[in-house]
Amino acid sequence: MLRKPIVGLVFFLATVALGICQETDVSDSSDHPLFTRMAGFYISDYSVKDFDTYESLMTGPDSTWAGKTTRIRYDLKTGAKQPSMTQIAQNYAAALRKIGGKVLVDQGRMIEGKIEKNGSVTYIHAEGFNDGGNYSLVIIEKGALQQEVVADAASLGASIASTGKVVVQGIYFEADKAIVKKESGPALDEVVKLLQQNPRLSLFVVGHTANVGNLDDSLRLSNDRAKAIVDALVDRGIAASRLKAVGIGPYSPAASNRTEEGRALNRRVELVEQ
Repeated sequence: MLRKPIVGLVFFLATVALGICQETDVSDSSDHPLFTRMAGFYISDYSVKDFDTYESLMTGPDSTWAGKTTRIRYDLKTGAKQPSMTQIAQNYAAALRKIGGKVLVDQGRMIEGKIEKNGSVTYIHAEGFNDGGNYSLVIIEKGALQQEVVADAASLGASIASTGKVVVQGIYFEADKAIVKKESGPALDEVVKLLQQNPRLSLFVVGHTANVGNLDDSLRLSNDRAKAIVDALVDRGIAASRLKAVGIGPYSPAASNRTEEGRALNRRVELVEQ
């Protein structure tokens, strides 16, 4: 007569034990190097992306975060002491201040802030849920999208034939300078190939900048960068008479200047058919 209740109890206990055993960090996860976790929590969800964006509650230039993005969700282990949501957020606020950061938004159970050190900027969002039963962290290490695709000569030529212009992907400059980085070599080689295959083609090399800082400085920088590309192509054997450098600064944006991602797209070099 007692067999079914006993079987049911065994099943219940086994289920509880299994649940407790599964309260471990998901595979390939870890705390972010800047912050430890609250006591009694494990990582239930985890992701890292080389580049992503996040819309924060801040206003002004800090409203959109962009860069390497780490997202971590922590859940409370069975039997562990449960903190309040405010306790969780304020613990991260204190940790942020301790490493030299600033809290810019504080809504009790949620805080947002940033750390500026050695020329780098890191943003953090910490928020408690379910009366403190779990919480999430979003940490973004600010940086622009790195272009990994380099157009080949054929696609460059096809775009010029159809629209009269093309953006050259894979051109890089040192920050705020007209010095072409060596990583630009493969893209420059494809432009050379395009010009060699089309001996009658002449090009305007047009430099663009994002709409930040002084306008005159932006125009000067865009023109200097266009000249630097012309010089690099001439050094590779292209006749200078086939190329003309033009800098138009921020006057022809490809995207909104309100986000770091948009500004990265606006900093570009275009080839325009003469």
